[in-house]
Amino acid sequence: MNVWDEYIAPPLVSLACSVKPIQYQRRKVVPKATGTVLEVGFGSGLNLPYYDADKVDRLFALEPHMAMRKRAEKRVAESPLKIEYLDLPGEEIPLEDKAVDTVLITYTMCTIPDVMRALQGMKRVIKPGGQMIFCEHGLAPDANVRKWQERIEPAWKAIAGGCHLTRSIPDMLNAAGFEITEMDQMYLPSSPKPLAFNYWGTARPA
Repeated sequence: MNVWDEYIAPPLVSLACSVKPIQYQRRKVVPKATGTVLEVGFGSGLNLPYYDADKVDRLFALEPHMAMRKRAEKRVAESPLKIEYLDLPGEEIPLEDKAVDTVLITYTMCTIPDVMRALQGMKRVIKPGGQMIFCEHGLAPDANVRKWQERIEPAWKAIAGGCHLTRSIPDMLNAAGFEITEMDQMYLPSSPKPLAFNYWGTARPA
């Protein structure tokens, strides 16, 4: 890992993911998590204030990046949740099949290199009757905005920890074998449109 990705990108990504419109999105989705929860891309713990601690028994925090874990320390220490960090050995989620009630993933699908393999792993660990809760940015519906996403994506990936702008979240979920049970989408306010198109909702293994 280079100096940029190790020391510069983590605080920049954490700052970008904590702006008010994104925090408002987190507030919409995170309280829906129940039971045993796997949060994929725990990052600096920005979702922690929005969990309903009365509904969550245990939180597995999947975050292999030590710089992000370091940035999360204060939030983890202040949280009432029972939190256990998970690494990503061999790119496999280190949990048994059907181990969790909820998978929560927010602003993370954009950066996972082999996102389809990762989604298959998430599907594997969801219990019968469980669900995925997602909130992600991605491919915009407007042709002009998509052109700009395609133009700036190579440079954006280089400075933003590998973040893609052109991933279609619903298409990826469907291709991975999820059924989307609820979804909303819109451009977030006060953000450049190529960066601002959001999808959020719930899905379950089909």
